[in-house]
Amino acid sequence: MKGTYLLIMKLPKKTSLMVGKLGVIQFKKGWYVYVGSALNGLYQRIQRHLRTEKKVHWHIDYLLPFIEIVDIFYKENDQKEECTIAQVLERNFTHIPGFGCSDCSCKSHLFHGSYQEIIQEAKTLQMRSSLLDANS
Repeated sequence: MKGTYLLIMKLPKKTSLMVGKLGVIQFKKGWYVYVGSALNGLYQRIQRHLRTEKKVHWHIDYLLPFIEIVDIFYKENDQKEECTIAQVLERNFTHIPGFGCSDCSCKSHLFHGSYQEIIQEAKTLQMRSSLLDANS
């Protein structure tokens, strides 16, 4: 399956992290949504994000050990749609500059906001909840 996904995550406390070439980023406590795509295996990409043992490859890999993934939304598609979705999220949420978008011209692929607003936006984007159990 090919498609785009959203990781809905909760950061329990304010955290400072070195994130690759972006440098140190100050993350506020609260709710985050990360948008990504996988045109060569959506299920496998999400499974990778859920694993604790993995090589740090993407910006999100620096944040995942400190955050809890509480839900996953996805949308099947054959074309890369993550930038279009990121632009929609950018209009409604605070973005973390440069995060997850080193291969495109987006401002970010990671956003901070309220849980309810993030969930509502995912539904508005016609994404389905929980491709798999985020707690497995």
